[in-house]
Amino acid sequence: MNAPPRRIAHLDMDAFYASVELLRYPALRGQPVAIGGRGERPSTSDDGTHRFARLRDYAGRGVLTTATYEARALGVCSGMGIMKAARLAPNAILLPVDFVAYRHYSRLFKAAVAEIAPVIEDRGIDEIHIDLSALPDDSATLARRLKDAVRQATGLSCSIGVAANKLLAKIGSDLDKPDGMTLLADGDLATRIWPLPVRKINGIGPKAGAKLAALGIATIGDLAATAPQRLRQHFGPGYGAWLRDAAHGIDTRPVITDAEPKSISRETTFERDLHPRDDRLALRGIFIDLCARVADDLRRKGCLGRTIGVKLRFSDFETVTRDLTLATATADPQAIRRAAGDCLRRIPLDRKLRLLGVRVSALSPPPAMVGHTAPRQGELALNIPPGSGRLQLPD
Repeated sequence: MNAPPRRIAHLDMDAFYASVELLRYPALRGQPVAIGGRGERPSTSDDGTHRFARLRDYAGRGVLTTATYEARALGVCSGMGIMKAARLAPNAILLPVDFVAYRHYSRLFKAAVAEIAPVIEDRGIDEIHIDLSALPDDSATLARRLKDAVRQATGLSCSIGVAANKLLAKIGSDLDKPDGMTLLADGDLATRIWPLPVRKINGIGPKAGAKLAALGIATIGDLAATAPQRLRQHFGPGYGAWLRDAAHGIDTRPVITDAEPKSISRETTFERDLHPRDDRLALRGIFIDLCARVADDLRRKGCLGRTIGVKLRFSDFETVTRDLTLATATADPQAIRRAAGDCLRRIPLDRKLRLLGVRVSALSPPPAMVGHTAPRQGELALNIPPGSGRLQLPD
């Protein structure tokens, strides 16, 4: 018996973080709301009403995680600096992030989907790929059932794209947001996909998009019509061939249900630029916290890691990374701190910093019945006395 034709869905929650917040504060529905920063939760007055912060009230450095569609209509978007967003929409409501709540609703919507279509690839807190190929219902019926199940389980809306592969399904889920349902057939490539900008293809980032634009390639249709040898000439054989396939809607990747994380990282952008000398104590506290959070993430996911790395972004936006591979994989926060400190010693700390991150990769499950060796005790590299041979932030 021939295998059924591939039917892959991409389900994307609509403005997920903001939508969860609107469940908590329904009075904000229809208003421009941005999520980001580390501010306090809204206060409650004696009559039970909430007092919300506004973007115009924010002072410091922070980045927005997401925004409602009303805020997006004013030019506010995820990844934007909060101070810039305040200039665009000063009266928009600003709420701090609450990842505990977002993870709770993430588990709810994924469990609801699994009851209908269990072949799921987890793509993050707010999106999944689903293989519908073996299910008897038609695509429209399945998509409606999935959307209804998600709403019933969470009270939230989602958008779904269904196509022959993951690449097209992801593009489709974004075409009719919010609360959209897009079914792409083979004949829709030229009419619905090719007129779109090339950046709609997941895997074409800002640099590749700018390079394509410089070559006069603006739409996916333009990319599909470009000679393969021209793409290879400018992007190399591997990426050039992938660009050609993607533009023609070719994607053979399976839905992977048991994907393991390749790395785990934590990073923070400071509210203000921090000086390696004058803000030593603040940097030390942030560094300890990042290492502890990465270690906690590793333990929760049941992983150990061998390669420890740091990421620094200076005030002039130059970004520097360093990595160190250990002899033995670990999830111990002190071992991570020591290795990350060794990485920091290899970076000249002579400028103010705007971002610090810690990353663990080369992940593996813990050996069965064997605990990893606890590291030796040692001082954090960010706080070592001068002349010790360890990293010393400049005096």
